[in-house]
Amino acid sequence: MSSTTPPKREFGELVRGLRTRAGLSQEQLAHTSGVSVRALADMERGRTGGPQRRTVEALARGLALSTEEARTLEAAALPGRARTVQAVVPASPGPLPLPRDTRDFTARGQALATVLAVAESSDTAHPPVIVVTGQPGLGKTAFGIHTAHALAPRFTDGQLFLNLRGMDTEPADPRDVLATLLRALGVPGHAVPHSLSERSGMLRSIAATRRLLLVLDNAADDDQVRPLLPSTGSSLTIITSRSGLTGLEAAHRVDLPLLRREESVELLTRIIGSERVDREAQTARDLADLCGHLPLAIRIAGQRLAGRPQELLDKLATQLAREERRLDLLKAGDLQVRAAFALSYQQLGSVSRTLLRRSALAAGQGFSPETAAVLAGTTLREAELGLEELSDQGLLQAEATVERYRFHDLLRLFAAELAAAEDDGAAEEAARDRAARWMLARATAAGLHFEAQQHRTPDNDPDPATAPVGRAQARSWLEAERCQWLAALRHAHSAGWHRAVVDTAEAMHWFSDLTQHWELWVEVFRRAADATRALGSIREEATHLNYLAWAYNMCLYDHHTALEAARAAYRAARESDDRLQMGWALGYAAGALRRLGRTEEAVAGFRDSAACHQQASTLQGRLAELSTLNALGEILRHQGCADQALEIHRRSDEICHAGIPGLSPDLLALYQAVTLQHLGIDHAALGQWQQAEGPLREALATFESADMPAWSGPVHLELGTVLRHMGKFAEARVAVLTSLHTLTEHKSPRQADAVAELQLLDALVTGDVGAPPSTVLSTGACTACRWDREASR
Repeated sequence: MSSTTPPKREFGELVRGLRTRAGLSQEQLAHTSGVSVRALADMERGRTGGPQRRTVEALARGLALSTEEARTLEAAALPGRARTVQAVVPASPGPLPLPRDTRDFTARGQALATVLAVAESSDTAHPPVIVVTGQPGLGKTAFGIHTAHALAPRFTDGQLFLNLRGMDTEPADPRDVLATLLRALGVPGHAVPHSLSERSGMLRSIAATRRLLLVLDNAADDDQVRPLLPSTGSSLTIITSRSGLTGLEAAHRVDLPLLRREESVELLTRIIGSERVDREAQTARDLADLCGHLPLAIRIAGQRLAGRPQELLDKLATQLAREERRLDLLKAGDLQVRAAFALSYQQLGSVSRTLLRRSALAAGQGFSPETAAVLAGTTLREAELGLEELSDQGLLQAEATVERYRFHDLLRLFAAELAAAEDDGAAEEAARDRAARWMLARATAAGLHFEAQQHRTPDNDPDPATAPVGRAQARSWLEAERCQWLAALRHAHSAGWHRAVVDTAEAMHWFSDLTQHWELWVEVFRRAADATRALGSIREEATHLNYLAWAYNMCLYDHHTALEAARAAYRAARESDDRLQMGWALGYAAGALRRLGRTEEAVAGFRDSAACHQQASTLQGRLAELSTLNALGEILRHQGCADQALEIHRRSDEICHAGIPGLSPDLLALYQAVTLQHLGIDHAALGQWQQAEGPLREALATFESADMPAWSGPVHLELGTVLRHMGKFAEARVAVLTSLHTLTEHKSPRQADAVAELQLLDALVTGDVGAPPSTVLSTGACTACRWDREASR
């Protein structure tokens, strides 16, 4: 019998029982319900187990079922009902999709019926909230995911799943969770508000107009969850938690009980197949009893048997019976599954055991084989094989799309306890040190891929065979492992490895500009600045205080603190007689002043910065001068002084044409492209459309040949606006559409500008409006101008 038979048989038996209770024959029920005799016969024989809702409703009417009985019948039909992937396509795809459903999900019919009833609520003033509670190991997460998949077709605007890490030492911060949710719902990173209340309000506003299904797994407490809940609209929230979350108002609660004995055997059947269970039926029942009817314990035992198709059930049952403390452990509250975990653990080889224990030391929710290998002190190949074994045993969960692994919360706790029991403190600390040094070395090498001048090459990776190749791979690694390398940086800072902290932060400074929405850069550069002071290196202190000023300005938008950091950087630079960093400090301070609305001071600051850099004859000094001149010209253009901006940017262009000794032609071309972009915008701001077109096209050609879409996207938009004013509507539309695609892909704040420009073009073509003045170029917003500043840090 196949694994899909049980749900069909369960539904058929339910229908037959209800029909018998009502004293009806199949012919009589067919008459009262309108369902054919043949269809009824197929249902009761288990040939069909998932009739459509209208059929179930007809059966309920024909059987005169109560509302509660009808819900139970619908819940029983749901597991066998055919569903196609195409039927569950979210309207707003994001990075938080539902995990895969459990194919062998068993029982929970009454709980599922309760959720289905709540989901039918049409009270948009009070979106329903369902709290799924119960002791560890009862399958709260599996139930939440299974229910969400069943309900997915009803929530056409998307389904999102988040692990709130309620069992971690530091559960997920609701402020961070809200940022993740908002980005998944299409809010660009730069547009996510900063305070908890603002983020919560934005989520409520979005949810009020959409039918969303939110699954908040593993919640810690009421305070963590409350800001994440919609207040109006047609959304549904399912929360799983060890805690009862009794402080949540008007929440519907589903408390999952232990499985009944027959349900435990059914779960085992679905995992290993009916033939083996039928052959050892009594042993299967004994095994279910030994596992305490706890789903997680049964699943671990079943997966072990499934991996050993020739092994008898009686062998495993005998092993469980010999476990000295098994019953005590299975009844030990929060740690009830320890005996089942220990049994699987005892089946592992030495390397896999070490991997399980040491992997519990990894930071974040997931880790790679490389991280596990370093923590365990094994080769990568040994780690890969061991992790596969752990995944097969159900002790680790493998990610669906990448070679990464993660712990279930209870399993992480179990592994950590094993580490404490079997590894001495010195070995654990050595593993932490080894992993931190490896992670910082890899992070430093990966960060150097983004060094604009390429004077340093990423040749110091700790494992060249697995090192990221090229910027795309380096970025993927840095993003995937950011929890790991940030934890390593913290460890190094606490351990007093000051040089490693400074070197890693220095290698990250260009990469940070690509991910300025990461608030962690403030911590990175603050720790680096502290490390420079411990090293007594005032010159490096000035550099990293400048980076810190940038982070406060661009990542947290805390311009007051940015101004303080920039002024501290200036003092350190002056003390060390570093005119380059003095100039940068003046520029960062000017940027903060500009954002604080102190424009005149900002202009003066940029002029001082330019003058400071102008006196420098070094390569870095000339590059800094170029960057500062471009920034000064931009702010003047923002003030309406496009003629002065044009004069300053012509001066930048002269520097580029004269050449900078020691600078590669490719890099010089990129600096010149930035300057040409500014020149084009200046001409456009003066209404000199013919003169604007040429520089913009030249800049665009350079950025595209260098494969820099984040820079070419804004230039396409600026060129499209110029072409519109020249009456070249067809060309303009192509440029703006290209821009919109690129800006959207990179979540640029200028997406709105591109949409507005496209609307203007369409209106002009149809003759709905007259040619309006340019709104896109009037302020001369220039994303690319930041590149030359960062390259010469």
